[in-house]
Amino acid sequence: MIQVLRAGNHYQPFRGPFTITRIQPSDIFEESIEDSVFGTLSNIDHAVMKKGLTIKMHEHVNDEIFSYVWKGTSYHKDSAGLEAEISPGKLMMMNAGVSFWHEEKVKEEYVEMLQIFFRPREANLPPNIQFHDKPTNNRDWYEMVGPEGSDAPLIVRQNAYVLDAHPRAGDILQVPSYEGKKPFLYVLSGSIQIGDYIVNKQEAVTDLEKDLPGLKAQEDTTIILFAVDMDAPAFSGGTISGISMQR
Repeated sequence: MIQVLRAGNHYQPFRGPFTITRIQPSDIFEESIEDSVFGTLSNIDHAVMKKGLTIKMHEHVNDEIFSYVWKGTSYHKDSAGLEAEISPGKLMMMNAGVSFWHEEKVKEEYVEMLQIFFRPREANLPPNIQFHDKPTNNRDWYEMVGPEGSDAPLIVRQNAYVLDAHPRAGDILQVPSYEGKKPFLYVLSGSIQIGDYIVNKQEAVTDLEKDLPGLKAQEDTTIILFAVDMDAPAFSGGTISGISMQR
């Protein structure tokens, strides 16, 4: 059965020059759940950061953090001395593990991005950071993130995959399926029709019983697909990934 998460359910922990709309994936379930997770997908922070903003050096512990910039350029700096520009098509995965510190700046225009938090398979793994360049206009699916041992360009220390697509108005896409994993399909921008449902910006759709049907883009759209092992072991004490439900 298709279930849809509507945008009106989301929580905003920060508003102003740094605004976060926090998507709590378990809100998609019809029954009430006290934890925010969809399997091991803990939170999706849909962030808008204004010009001149600096998020000072801060620590993450036991978070797997995938940064996906949709508009603008975010300037990353970390405690290892690495500096990098993160922009559309430039992906970053921070495997925080036992400890990882980083800072973010917006120097010009504004940034709209997703920071996606998974719970790691176990606590206090070694910290790591990864980058990958990808096309920004792929109308079909592009596999960005996968588990250890997969062919994905970025590795998350969890049994999950993340893909994106940028279909144009009228495009029809089939939704990839992964054995033993359930889909969580998030609309970053635009609108899709899937089955009998219209799913708009900051909304999501899943089906826990069977594969999702094909979708049609109602307008030019950016969509993110998560394929998640709902029963994978995970450590639930991470800085952000360990946060349970908020309102």
